[in-house]
Amino acid sequence: MRRIRLAVPALLTALAIAPVAACGGGSSPTSSATTGPERPTDVVATTPASGTPTPGPSPATPKGGTLKPHKIPWTSAEPSADGRTIRVVWSSGVEPCYTLDRVEVSERAKSVTITLYEGPLRASPDVACIEIAIEKVTEVRLSKPLGDRKIIDGAR
Repeated sequence: MRRIRLAVPALLTALAIAPVAACGGGSSPTSSATTGPERPTDVVATTPASGTPTPGPSPATPKGGTLKPHKIPWTSAEPSADGRTIRVVWSSGVEPCYTLDRVEVSERAKSVTITLYEGPLRASPDVACIEIAIEKVTEVRLSKPLGDRKIIDGAR
């Protein structure tokens, strides 16, 4: 009989260490993802004038090396004010079962195609993960500003 390791102890440890942040009540870490050497920073929780943090999507950084990575459709792509960075949001599951493998960007004269790839981490093939949907976010740095180009989801 094959045994399956459960990720519950790690999850409980993470919740015990940062229970407020896990529920969106604390400040969230920053994250970034690009296909180039520069890695911009994405702040996923903001603090309005009231001083109360606003929860946002969980930051995700491409890790590579997942098992059988596949395309994942995203739900929104928002360009920064200068048009050089695109903030991409999608729904996914928890790591290590649903890990951002890579982000592919194809820039053309009239469009920018962004394709997200996810898969389970190779280092944790037998881990059981809870089935829960969470929002994730990553940022993509373009080689030139977006301008009038259309943003296309490469998974659709």
